[in-house]
Amino acid sequence: MTEIVDNSQPVEKILLIRMLSTADVCAIGLPVARYFQQQHSNAEVHFLTFGDGGSLLQLAEPNLTIHTVKKAQWPDDFFQALEAFLAIAETIVGETYTKIVNLDTTFMPCFLARFLKDAHEPVSGNYLNMSISSLLEKVQSQQLQADYVNSEQAYLDSSFTTMYKWQTQWWEFGDTPDGGYPEFYLKRCCGLVTDSLSQSINVVPDKRLTKKAKLKKVVGLCLKQADDQHSYSQTPELKKLLSQQGYEVWSEVEVNSDPNKLLKMMAASDLVVTKSAAPRWYAQAVSCPTLLISGQSEPALLMPEFATEQTPPNACDKPNELLESIDSIFEHFAEVEKGTHNG
Repeated sequence: MTEIVDNSQPVEKILLIRMLSTADVCAIGLPVARYFQQQHSNAEVHFLTFGDGGSLLQLAEPNLTIHTVKKAQWPDDFFQALEAFLAIAETIVGETYTKIVNLDTTFMPCFLARFLKDAHEPVSGNYLNMSISSLLEKVQSQQLQADYVNSEQAYLDSSFTTMYKWQTQWWEFGDTPDGGYPEFYLKRCCGLVTDSLSQSINVVPDKRLTKKAKLKKVVGLCLKQADDQHSYSQTPELKKLLSQQGYEVWSEVEVNSDPNKLLKMMAASDLVVTKSAAPRWYAQAVSCPTLLISGQSEPALLMPEFATEQTPPNACDKPNELLESIDSIFEHFAEVEKGTHNG
């Protein structure tokens, strides 16, 4: 007797939307993509992202279908951007997704999600709290306020029932998640990713640094970027001190803003020193410990392995103090390794 297989059921086709920075792909985009792939193992999972984030996602998850919004598709001019995102929305409608989840919080992706919602697409997550028709009427009558466009509190609505937590000073409540902001956002705000966040990216470590690492500790200095707007101004002095102490030192200027190369160099390193910025998440993706120069940023947002004390504006940790901290970190590593062997 021949078994009849029913192929009439439509294949589940899911679109995830997250268009923030490339590092955000490591911290939030990647774990949520993997979560949906795991929870919907028979589904076709697509991911809509921006710029270099697409190539990084493809590196981490080759089987994920990536749709990338290029810089030219996201004009700086607000009205041109509205037109561009309307065109993106029309393309999405043509894909006949069975589920669309917007995890972004910025205005244009939320505008996109609201358009799809108003078009009766299966949208959940974040979107504008104003219908597209009302928005366009305000644009045409010049009644749309800049505060509405620039303030998440003004425009953001969500089907995530606990999304209100996102706009609180959650790290002050004494229950900081081990995964920092990404875990807080995905678990406590969106109610997604019930397991530990899968943020790792497999890369081949940089060959030159791998050879150096056989003889000395390798330290990467990634201090050009800073979320608190105060980059570390004494990187050359710190690099000189570390070199004199016998460390192999490299800095992010050597990678020319290439995330793939940066990941490879971090994968071959023993420690990365960074401000609150993208390199913290790149280092985590390849399991490289991080020393955060906190500055004015809140360490609980990033939950690095090590962090300096917060400092006032325009103040920074002295290179010799950082050298002492780095020395003590490697002494700690040595004690832990010794204890492991003795155990």
